[in-house]
Amino acid sequence: MPPFDEIVTEYGAMVLRVCRAVLGGAAEAEDAWSETFLSALKAYPGLPADANVEAWLVTIAHRKAIDVRRAEARRAVVAGEPPDRPSTLGRPEDWDGDLWAALGALPDRQRIAVAYHYLGGLPYQEIAAITGGTADAARRAAADGVKKLRSTYPGSHRVRAVR
Repeated sequence: MPPFDEIVTEYGAMVLRVCRAVLGGAAEAEDAWSETFLSALKAYPGLPADANVEAWLVTIAHRKAIDVRRAEARRAVVAGEPPDRPSTLGRPEDWDGDLWAALGALPDRQRIAVAYHYLGGLPYQEIAAITGGTADAARRAAADGVKKLRSTYPGSHRVRAVR
């Protein structure tokens, strides 16, 4: 098994794309990304040598994204001074904000299937294992999501898998 820092280097960007696609907000996605790799670091020594590291990380990221969503639901609404604005440097929203907005407008199952397949590069069988359901249902959700993106997003000819 390679050292853990190589795993972070190789899969870090993919995990962040998936977290951003699932959660939307950059701060929430970065929290889920950090939690994903903290959790993965603890479990990495026990990971079987033949494990699919990419799918393993997407599974952890999926669970951390759920945790972030649950925490948001319990969080109190802040009244008073707004927080400092986060940096906008290097964020995908700045490259093509309309695509990220269109992705965020998809129903949850479609958004997650599109994110995991097209941004995370996972096959439908692994998406089904992560989200619960069948590979056919994951394929259908991704196809419906891409179809909706193509009909609503002006730059839809650019929707393709990121590898």
